[in-house]
Amino acid sequence: MSKIASTGLDEIDRQLIAALQINARESVAMLARQLGIARTTVTSRLARLEKAKVITGYSVRLGQRVVDGGLQAYVGIKVQPRSGKEVLRRLSAMAQVQQLCAVSGEFDYVAWLRTDSPEQLDQLLDQIGSVDGVEKTTTSIILSSKIDRGHPV
Repeated sequence: MSKIASTGLDEIDRQLIAALQINARESVAMLARQLGIARTTVTSRLARLEKAKVITGYSVRLGQRVVDGGLQAYVGIKVQPRSGKEVLRRLSAMAQVQQLCAVSGEFDYVAWLRTDSPEQLDQLLDQIGSVDGVEKTTTSIILSSKIDRGHPV
């Protein structure tokens, strides 16, 4: 069972979330028309989904032209035993670290980085590599995005 399925979502909740993933700025009236339900139903469901932390915010997905203006990379980070909290604290302070995920396998973390230039990426990687507790890093520069589905329901 998926994590979302275990939160008690019904088909209308799923359709509502899917519509918002396509256009988070869609009006309640338009969402109601698309789903064939009353506006008050949409409003109450949104409030319930927000309260239950199923929906935690509404955001903007940048177009490829904007994303292409900088440099993005993934870096696998292996940490020394019992160093995870300190590494996490230090990486959290680095604004170019867009996302940090704990993973299984060869690395302990995978970070998504965004910088304005190769020189800035080089400096950021040096900074990450010098964090106490970081044992090894391996970097892959993102050349292009082939599929981006956001977070499907």
